Amino acid sequence: MTDEPSPDLETGDLDAPASRARDQRESAPQLPVAGVARRLEAILLVVEEPQSLVSLAAAVGSPVPAVRQAIEGLVADYDGETGGPVRGFELREVGGGWRLYVREEHDDLVSEFVNAQAPSRLSQAALETLAVIAYKQPVTRSQVASIRAVNVDSVVRTLLSRGLITELFTDAETGAINYGTTDALLVNLGINSLDELPHISPLLDDGADGFDEEARR
Repeated sequence: MTDEPSPDLETGDLDAPASRARDQRESAPQLPVAGVARRLEAILLVVEEPQSLVSLAAAVGSPVPAVRQAIEGLVADYDGETGGPVRGFELREVGGGWRLYVREEHDDLVSEFVNAQAPSRLSQAALETLAVIAYKQPVTRSQVASIRAVNVDSVVRTLLSRGLITELFTDAETGAINYGTTDALLVNLGINSLDELPHISPLLDDGADGFDEEARR
């Protein structure tokens, strides 16, 4: 017995059920732009990497054109173009994706606040993550997580707030941010360049030759 579409009982049309389902999807009420914007804000508040319009559309369950319109509205709103005040943050397109950022003029203020709240000593997890970034930079958060076999999102935020690492660039294809260390790390370690970092091959169980060179690439 073969599976065949059931004919419409009134018209005898074999494709009628599929056509009705398609018509129902197309005629389903779309979320207003204001509703899409609110859903986008909720997503954008928690994302760690810039998100493409397609990704955002999938996340909020709305068509790409509606998401694009909502994004444009949010940008104008945050920039004070809709009659309200300019916000302390902005919605910026980076590497083909969208993400919320602190406005540049408030960077120092936010850094001072975060540093004042941060403990004076780094945790073991932060030290391990910092070591991976120092030897493997430029490196993405997912690559660091793969090496350490744990989620490193909160640790990376801590290192960023302490000024020990920085966002170097965003991959144009994946939108992933690549991280590297700052001069603040050199100052804290008392060295002039990353070339002075100790070789770690002798510390490995297998003493893999050439690891130090590969680690610094």
